[in-house]
Amino acid sequence: MKRRDLLKSGAIAVGAAGAATLSAPAITQDRIEINIVSTWPRDFPGLGTGAQRFAQRLADMSDGRFHVEYYAGGERVKPFDSFDEVASGNAQMYHAADYYWKGKHPGWAYFTAVPFGMTYTEINAWIRFGGGQELWDELAGQAGLKNLMCGNTGVQMGGWFRKEMNSADDFKGLKMRMPGLGGDVLAKLGASPVSLPGSQIYENLISGAIDATEWVGPWNDSFMKFYEAAKYYYYPGMHEPAAMLACGINKDFWEGLSKSDKLIVEAAASMENDVMMAEYNAKNGEALSKLITEQGVQLRRFNDDIYDSFGEAADEVYAEVVEHSDMARRIHESFVQSRANVGAWAKISDQEYVNQRNRVLGL
Repeated sequence: MKRRDLLKSGAIAVGAAGAATLSAPAITQDRIEINIVSTWPRDFPGLGTGAQRFAQRLADMSDGRFHVEYYAGGERVKPFDSFDEVASGNAQMYHAADYYWKGKHPGWAYFTAVPFGMTYTEINAWIRFGGGQELWDELAGQAGLKNLMCGNTGVQMGGWFRKEMNSADDFKGLKMRMPGLGGDVLAKLGASPVSLPGSQIYENLISGAIDATEWVGPWNDSFMKFYEAAKYYYYPGMHEPAAMLACGINKDFWEGLSKSDKLIVEAAASMENDVMMAEYNAKNGEALSKLITEQGVQLRRFNDDIYDSFGEAADEVYAEVVEHSDMARRIHESFVQSRANVGAWAKISDQEYVNQRNRVLGL
């Protein structure tokens, strides 16, 4: 069975066998009903399995008082309808990448990843101790949501291409799947960015509807078999230096929880934020090796000229973002300040140590 057929049939089969739709959220002394919708295919490595793991952990940590029903993308609502499903109260939580909602407000992009943004450890510092959570609460609150960190994929690859990319001009006219502000950067270079849920990328790449795509990294990308349509695999991705995933919670539902139940949700989300990143770090290296040795993938590094062009285009994008609203400006300024503070420390701590370690060990 072809990959695109597998993804489609899997979604249909599981959707048909899924739990019956529950009525409005019922919070009682003994049981709390939680419906979670997501943007990921069921059992998709990392993203999907991490969301499912989070759902199961909620049930386990509450000794079953949280009665959790998890719906993968397309099983209850379309992947990109998850936001409205939870904001409206039809479901209690979603698991997604919040940059999918940048069309509602550009500030959402900062709570997943933005071009030339922060690494996993840096964005955690901003969210927890740099004012990021407070700004996220303000933005999400306007939509009737409360959001928490709930996973991360780390530094992502630059994408899959059918041809070598030697200059910024090679992006002109290119139809490439890339959501978020990263897609806006490509548009400045003359590309046509396309936002697609994960389950639809392969079929669009194979058919030629898109010319190139980014997704996540070697572990996820090998599962998707993008190498069947494109052999040039570029790094590093400027667009998602650490894609932070979110648990979005209906605000009324959240405020109806007891303090201890809120702590259970926070603890489960925080644990998944840590576990998912560890899983990606453990599995990406081996997957990349197999892509190269078994699938004939050509690993390429974006040259400095291309990266400089990315930077210039990103400056233009950010100039437009901060003009959107006071909320967007405050999020951007807080993000930039934290990136400078935390990044300066990382440069002489983690970064310098890894450089010296790898030099000594010949890695």
